[in-house]
Amino acid sequence: MELAVEARNLRKTYSGAVEAVKGIDLEVAFGEVFGLLGPNGAGKSTTVGMLTTTIVPTSGTARIAGFDVAREPLAARAISSVVFQEPVVDRSLTGRRNLEIHARLWGVEPGEAKRRINELEDLLGIADLADRAVSSYSGGERRRLELARAVVSHPRVLFLDEPTVGLDPRIRAELLELIARLRRKSEMTVLLTTHYLDEAERLCDRLAIIHAGRIVALDTPRAMLASLGRELVELRVEGAADSALASLRERGVAGEDAFAVGSRLTLPLHDRNSHETIAAVRRLGIAGAISAREPTLDDVYLHLTGDSLAPAA
Repeated sequence: MELAVEARNLRKTYSGAVEAVKGIDLEVAFGEVFGLLGPNGAGKSTTVGMLTTTIVPTSGTARIAGFDVAREPLAARAISSVVFQEPVVDRSLTGRRNLEIHARLWGVEPGEAKRRINELEDLLGIADLADRAVSSYSGGERRRLELARAVVSHPRVLFLDEPTVGLDPRIRAELLELIARLRRKSEMTVLLTTHYLDEAERLCDRLAIIHAGRIVALDTPRAMLASLGRELVELRVEGAADSALASLRERGVAGEDAFAVGSRLTLPLHDRNSHETIAAVRRLGIAGAISAREPTLDDVYLHLTGDSLAPAA
């Protein structure tokens, strides 16, 4: 079966022996929304750079709809598009002129380009902005235009590299809805990088969690959350957290998938009862603040890597 995106042992090492991406494998099906989730510096943007032919891989292979990005870069570019973190639209031109030029560069027939531009202006809510210079746009308006520019050529694969970074919460929510709407109206494949947990859960069919240049988990958001059970207990301890965790395991209060980060212990419960678990912890007298809650993707990331996505999100 032909895949929209395929990577095999893909690596990138920069000068000074800096390994940004350390041999990742990916398979993304056509029509899928696939996410690369991780903090800044994890290797997400470097991966997208290699997949979009803007960064040359050190080794390994990558294909977009069957086209090798290293050996057939023009063919790979012809059927894909990308929204980078930094804006690439011409600020001196109007929004519509930016779209017209991009459509022409990508060989879209003039009549089809006009129809497509009108459709996207309505869909993405930029019709009233189309005849204004982009220099007068707000950050959220520019991101809408960037998105329209990326899809005016009907790409089979769309790459979104941190598309909502720097936007305020309301504008970010609106842009997420626009991305979801685009996905519903087409069979376009989307590969999204993000460090926002809500984006990953809301948009992605599957996720790869990337940490220090490696993929440490790959599954649906629901399956990742289910791996920690329906509920967990979180507590803070005085003294050595590892010793407290070992004590809880010896007494059957914590399972093998419990983990410690600093002074905080997280105990996935699975089939255990939260009230009984909290009572058992309190009887041991090793906890200060203690509470029960549902797991999040940040808990999954913490469990796998020992680092938190929360400061970046």
